[in-house]
Parts: sequence; structure tokens; C-alpha cells
Amino acid sequence: MPYAAITYKVKPGFEDEIAEIFAAFERVSTPDFAGDGGDPAGRLLGTGVFVKDDNIVRVIHYEGDFAAVGKHMAAQKGVHVLEDKLAPYLAVQRDTTSPEGFAEYFRNAIMRSVQQLTVDTHPVGAPSS
Repeated sequence: MPYAAITYKVKPGFEDEIAEIFAAFERVSTPDFAGDGGDPAGRLLGTGVFVKDDNIVRVIHYEGDFAAVGKHMAAQKGVHVLEDKLAPYLAVQRDTTSPEGFAEYFRNAIMRSVQQLTVDTHPVGAPSS
């Protein structure tokens, strides 16, 4: 089950305000999401948000089609409320008001994954160090 990380560049010095915004985040209506044809495309398993100086990183644990995650999030009221509250703190403004704009931001903000290790990928019987 993969992870993805989304970055936000924010103005430094507002870590507490940003933490308050994310603490009040309204969770998605359902963790299950559909693809373009309406068929099941995956599930959100969890998220975590981290802030330091001028960086926010949102880690998304999911299964299924990651492109469908962005479409699912773009349709969530809580996401748009968060985006509106976060806007004054963003170092670079972006248009996330439309599903297309949100999807474009989502695609552009994803960090390159260089390694994902889980208990499922742990070599069985490997000597411990």
C-alpha cells in the first residue's frame, strides 16, 4: 500500500496558525473513491501533515489509483474550506477552486518517491545487525 507526499510552500513564521488550520480539517466524506467511470478505484488509508519553517508536507497512505485520490479530494467540501483558510499563508498562490485546478496542483505538488518500505517488503529471515 503506497504513500504519496504533497508539498506546500508557505510563508515562514506561521507554523502555529497553519497547525490550527489543519487541526480543524473536516475529514473526507468517505475513504473510498471511484475512478472516471464510477467504478471503485481505491481507498484512503490515512494522512499526516508536517510543517517546518516554509514547508508543509502532507503524507497520504492509500491503495489504488493515485490520480483518483486527487479527484476525490477535489470534490470534498473540507478540502476547499482548508484551501481558503490556508491561502493567506501560501508563499505561492494556486487555483484549486475548480476540479481541474485542484488536480493540476495535486499533480505538480507530489514529491518523487525514492523509497517505500513496509513490513510486507521486509526480507524474511534476513540476519539482524
